[in-house]
Amino acid sequence: MTYSKEDILRIAKEENVRFIRLQFTDLLGSIKNVEIPVSQLEKALDNKMMFDGSSIEGYVRIEESDMYLYPDLETWVIFPWVTEDRVARLICDVYMPDGTPFAGDPRGILKRNLAYMESMGYTAMNVGPEPEFFLFKTDEKGNPTLELNDQGGYFDLAPTDLGENCRRDIVLTLEEMGFEIEASHHEVAPGQHEIDFKYANALHAADQIQTFKLVVKTVARKHGLHATFMPKPLFGVNGSGMHCHQSLFKNNENAFFEDKDKLGLSDDARHYMAGILKHARSFAAITNPTVNSYKRLVPGYEAPCYVAWSASNRSPMVRIPASRGLSTRIEVRNPDPAANPYLALAVMLRAGLDGIENKLGLPSPTDRNIYVMSDEERLDYGIPSLPMNLREALTELLQDDVICEALGDHALAHFVELKEIEWDMYRTQVHSWERDQYLTLY
Repeated sequence: MTYSKEDILRIAKEENVRFIRLQFTDLLGSIKNVEIPVSQLEKALDNKMMFDGSSIEGYVRIEESDMYLYPDLETWVIFPWVTEDRVARLICDVYMPDGTPFAGDPRGILKRNLAYMESMGYTAMNVGPEPEFFLFKTDEKGNPTLELNDQGGYFDLAPTDLGENCRRDIVLTLEEMGFEIEASHHEVAPGQHEIDFKYANALHAADQIQTFKLVVKTVARKHGLHATFMPKPLFGVNGSGMHCHQSLFKNNENAFFEDKDKLGLSDDARHYMAGILKHARSFAAITNPTVNSYKRLVPGYEAPCYVAWSASNRSPMVRIPASRGLSTRIEVRNPDPAANPYLALAVMLRAGLDGIENKLGLPSPTDRNIYVMSDEERLDYGIPSLPMNLREALTELLQDDVICEALGDHALAHFVELKEIEWDMYRTQVHSWERDQYLTLY
């Protein structure tokens, strides 16, 4: 919804808003906020709110720490779960004191790549995200346990799906905040859920993902549950993905649709998909950014670990859903909900645009179940695997000029540094599996 500065000041007064959270996102995808009293709202709307950037992961050194928050007025919303001393939020872009966008702001990075897209003649990247999550019970101190709140399966209903009431509350809260919910259901694994919301332009979709995560965790806590977007919290069951449906538009026309093509796909769609496949191993560090992400990307749990595409098969990484016309799109299935949505959409967009710019040829579709192929068969079909771990993914990222350029030098350097520390902590840690295997054997 479009608001003016005057609209926001008026609504804040009418709705008795007492505090405003100025939200932004760090490089790892965590939501940060500066909370201000309503008396400071006008100053914030004039882009005059400063904060210390040196305290934010992946931002800047202490010598250059002053930064400004520029609120996006379209993101104004009042939190429905706070009834007294009401709280509203505005999502902000991060700027330097000289008035230039901060190079390490993930939202700014997505905006920069969208501007690149517009320079190629496209007017919008539309994205429909499908973030999945698990609900765990909490203990008497409110800390999460590994005890699931149900034993439900795909599309199950109560009484098997005990998360139904919590999920319904999440949906109602999201709708109060302006989301258009398309579906809400139990996922394959016990305790796993998915709520799908209507597609939006890429920037709005990334904002919605961040808002969605905040709402899910907040409402779950009210139900005595802990919601996690960790990609693979439990061994032996499906992990959580965040499939991203995407298409490019030129004004009101879907640039991916061509009615004369047997699959209804335009040349742009095919080239875009070829770019996604070409750069998939390189952007995995961004779309699957944690050590744990690669525990999900293994055969046997419906996770797309093979770089291929199909219109009729869910084992490849990229699928073409059946809808056509304005709804023609590709579904990229490897991202997980731990990803920073701004960076994930930026690198996928840039990968696809590289395919269009260089008219990359699309390999043949893979309509067989890749999971039952041998390594030799996959090699014969030219189907590579996604990286097997975060270390391999970081190596691939650094070798890809297109994806590095999409991120920019500042974000790339800080992201890789943070992730190398994460990998090293994991690599040098002694895990319980090792003790179970080796302590008595040797």
